[in-house]
Amino acid sequence: MASRANHRVFRGGVLLCTAALLCSSAGTGRAAEDAAPNPAASSFPVASEVRLAGDAKQTRFVLDLDRPIQFRAFALADPYRVVVDIPQVNFQLKAGAGTAGRGLIKAFRYGLVMPGGSRLVFDLTGPAKIANAYVLAAANGQPPRLVLELEQVDRTTFVQSLGAESRPELKPAISDTVAAIVPVKPNGAGKPATPTDTRPVVVIDPGHGGLDNGTQAGGTNEKELVLGFGLALRDRLEKSGKYRVVMTRTDDTFIPLTDRVKVARTHAAALFVSIHADALPRREGDAQGATIYTLSDKASDAEAERLAETENKADAIGGVNLTEEPTEVADILIELAQRETRTFSNRFARLLMGEMKTTVRMHKHPLKSAGFKVLKAPDVPSVLVELGYVSNKGDLELLVSENWRNRTAGAMSQAIDTFLAKRLATAGAAN
Repeated sequence: MASRANHRVFRGGVLLCTAALLCSSAGTGRAAEDAAPNPAASSFPVASEVRLAGDAKQTRFVLDLDRPIQFRAFALADPYRVVVDIPQVNFQLKAGAGTAGRGLIKAFRYGLVMPGGSRLVFDLTGPAKIANAYVLAAANGQPPRLVLELEQVDRTTFVQSLGAESRPELKPAISDTVAAIVPVKPNGAGKPATPTDTRPVVVIDPGHGGLDNGTQAGGTNEKELVLGFGLALRDRLEKSGKYRVVMTRTDDTFIPLTDRVKVARTHAAALFVSIHADALPRREGDAQGATIYTLSDKASDAEAERLAETENKADAIGGVNLTEEPTEVADILIELAQRETRTFSNRFARLLMGEMKTTVRMHKHPLKSAGFKVLKAPDVPSVLVELGYVSNKGDLELLVSENWRNRTAGAMSQAIDTFLAKRLATAGAAN
């Protein structure tokens, strides 16, 4: 056995992530907008193989790398998860890696979570603590390895092991939430400044990304379909010269739901359009066509409720801390601020349906509502568009068609023109 001196051990509870991981992401609105994919992928560490061992009391995860890396590991509750943040890695794992678990690990996901940073998220079968986490340098013919060792504990012990900010019982102060509904001034300072670009801002939000693939069918991921469509819509709008267009992501990066909302509010957006593609489980039959969703506390039907629950789990999928939910009183204040915004959102949804139905196959009930977190900016009209069902063969053929994408982007662009022209005319008359 090689001596411990030959092993470089990095303890996950002590070391911080690299500076790239600690940089702010799309919550500022600029990181995802300006980031460009790095062509020098070979410069990133490579993860080549993964192994699980152990049982329901103790489980070990091993990731083979081509060089040692730094990392940060922590646990989250409700649902039970362990998150490992690492520098950006080129994952070259076998297809299906992470779908089958063992012992305490039900399954795991991996992928880019921000430019320069990757993440591993482990879904646990129950409460477990991180008993050990370290990186071994290459030795005895073995490559460098990231090792995570988990140990079963009871609920009380698990909660006590969490950082104060991650404990389920903690909630933010009402004053913090009230402050969050005050309109954000894009200039930052209290004094008004002459803007350099007075065009309305349209935020396009391609759903999912990074380690969150979204729905999948026939080897096609929702995250790739909606990113391609979002970029096409951006190009169409920018070509008109009427708007400043901001993307929540322009590459395969995971963006938390709250950060997507922050992008819209930071830029004082005139409109927020979230792009998705739905799928029905086989046992629920078949469905087809595009659907437009607006925000509502009560879902318009069971399918809308199912979809909202699925989409609202994106932060859990990405390993985001979900404990910072507003209190009941703060919810009421937010609702008051959202009333006028919802009216505008519903108006745009109707305009969008009118334009899309002339060129796009629509769902039999094309206008729906549900409690989507990504639509909760209190001062930005927002809609979520499900372009179609990847679970439907006909819809999937259209979703991957460049001709269909261009026609649909054209219809959406026309609806945006009509909506913002009316809003700007109304604002001008009021002034």
